[in-house]
Amino acid sequence: MKPRTRKAILAGLGLVIAAAAGVFYWLTVELEPVPGSKKVFVRYEKAIPVSVALADLEKRKILRNATIAGWWARFNWRSQQVPAGTYEVSQGSALRTLLTTLAKPIRQMVRLPETNWVRRNARLLEKANVCSAEAYVRLTKQPAQFQSSVSFPLPKDSLEGYLYPDTYDLPPLLGAEGVIRRQLRNFERRVWVPLGRPKNLHRLVTVASLVELEVKLDPERKVVAGVIENRLRKGMRLQIDAAINYGIQKWRPLLRSEYKSIVSPYNLYLNDGLPPTPICSPSVVSLRAAMAPARHNYLYYVAMPDGHSEFAEDLAMHENNFRRRKREQAALLKETSR
Repeated sequence: MKPRTRKAILAGLGLVIAAAAGVFYWLTVELEPVPGSKKVFVRYEKAIPVSVALADLEKRKILRNATIAGWWARFNWRSQQVPAGTYEVSQGSALRTLLTTLAKPIRQMVRLPETNWVRRNARLLEKANVCSAEAYVRLTKQPAQFQSSVSFPLPKDSLEGYLYPDTYDLPPLLGAEGVIRRQLRNFERRVWVPLGRPKNLHRLVTVASLVELEVKLDPERKVVAGVIENRLRKGMRLQIDAAINYGIQKWRPLLRSEYKSIVSPYNLYLNDGLPPTPICSPSVVSLRAAMAPARHNYLYYVAMPDGHSEFAEDLAMHENNFRRRKREQAALLKETSR
């Protein structure tokens, strides 16, 4: 081989090697983590190809080059699908870390308590990044949108009372609709079917919601349900503070003057009968109490400082119990202030 030819070949090889090194360097750079500390939640409602998820991360500036990352994943990653769900991804993550994150959706357990009404749950859901409080409240006022999801009849104007209280897996970005459907299906499974598909469902839920917020001890729930039925039967106003709290959407002790000054259909000191809607999402224990209230002659009850209730058949006995509560409260306050 002539020296000139040998030099040309060597030069060509040098160029190929240099070009390959350049390409390798470029690929390496494109696969490096994006600098920064930005973190975002992403949600996919159905399983999608890894390449689609990577393209989404590039748009969000979490990944440098989705195409190159996709090539790498095709030959180096076991799964080419991202399951439906919510994920938290961040800048500064290596590609392998991002792919590991996209293999397992977030599980987030959120407790929606029995004593909460819609707006109180809405704040919890927004704090957990599940959905906006405004969206949750708005959708609970559109029951017709959810009727096809369940077999029991929904009220026309509000889902208050039917959003079963429980601990749910509610990942960030799930959305208000997803939360509501889970709660309604849980109500169907835990209430509607076990209780024998009661015909007077709305009245039952309404009475149970009053019991839920008025009673601390489970054994007393049927007794309080009996008081409510006795008063309704005699045409007496229910005079339940919790209903006023619901009307003003604040849970706090009421001033004596507010029993007459707060004008609301939920002020059961001024209005006859039951409130227009349930005032919280009652537990199945309260619902069973409302279905089978205790039979007795009590017309009054007062909650004592230790959480139990004292019951009375007449106003004189009730006032005596009330004075006793005040004495016990004063003694407790004195004891704690020492």
